[in-house]
Amino acid sequence: MTDILQRARRVLDTGQPLPPEELLEILHVPDEQLAELSRLAHEVRLRWCGDLVEVEGIISLKTGGCGEDCSFCSQSGLFKESPVRAVRLNIDEIVEGAKLSHKNGATEYCIVAAVRGPDDRLIDQVGDAIVAIQREVDINISASLGILTPEQAARLSDMGVRRYNHNLETAASHFPRIVSTHAWSERLDTLRLVREQGMEICSGGILGMGESLEQRVEFACQLAGLEPAEVPINFLDPRPGTPLADAEVMSRGDAMRAIAMFRLAMPATILRFAGGRELTLGDDGTEAGLLGGMNAIIAGNYLTTLGRPAETDLDMLDRLQLPLKVL
Repeated sequence: MTDILQRARRVLDTGQPLPPEELLEILHVPDEQLAELSRLAHEVRLRWCGDLVEVEGIISLKTGGCGEDCSFCSQSGLFKESPVRAVRLNIDEIVEGAKLSHKNGATEYCIVAAVRGPDDRLIDQVGDAIVAIQREVDINISASLGILTPEQAARLSDMGVRRYNHNLETAASHFPRIVSTHAWSERLDTLRLVREQGMEICSGGILGMGESLEQRVEFACQLAGLEPAEVPINFLDPRPGTPLADAEVMSRGDAMRAIAMFRLAMPATILRFAGGRELTLGDDGTEAGLLGGMNAIIAGNYLTTLGRPAETDLDMLDRLQLPLKVL
């Protein structure tokens, strides 16, 4: 075992994260030590989070036509070559999505919209959807509607939104290379509003967007500083028509090192597998990640990319004897 893995074992006993310089060492662990690193991250997860796996379903209330220029996102209306076009769902479709998510073992259902921030009409529609869902399904409601004002955050909290997702996406030092139409600090401000209104913070991002290993650690530490309830981890799935369309897909080894690093940076936080896991980690990648530090998944498809069938993930959890979180 390398020296850094020996030192990292103290996280098991203390529940305290590794400092940035040691987190960076984790990202340099050689391939022959990857299995040992993953076992350690899994042990930390079991001790400080327990063995339950939380499943979430997501639905896009408004897809495409966004006025922001996030380089990874095919929903930007500024990228004319993107195949994604604007679509808006009705309440019945959102409720049916909640029912399907519940059937697939989800305890969390996130309503998402591709916007810089919501207008009154959008928030009204989310409120109507929440009322309709709660009549039909026993499931927690999350939302991801972009940058919020104080008044909007208060309204969403009053509507019953339990957890609000607004990804920081990447390290503050790397963000200007990825987005130019708004600042990283605006995202941070929204997360502070979310906490002030009593909603749980859900914030993560995308790995493999050209960030350095140092920036990967910077990102994990910035997220840890928010003390989020949940951190969704995506791996870049280069989308046609976007500025990152030709980016190289992150290697499986680097992805596994990153998962372990995030766990050692946030021992007691929900780390949720999100988009790109199938492309980056392969057919058995979800299994490897859940035995390497992750403890939650999004079941089914993502916003603009296909995931694995939910039944496949549920069968995998049963085979690994990893129990589902239930309400």
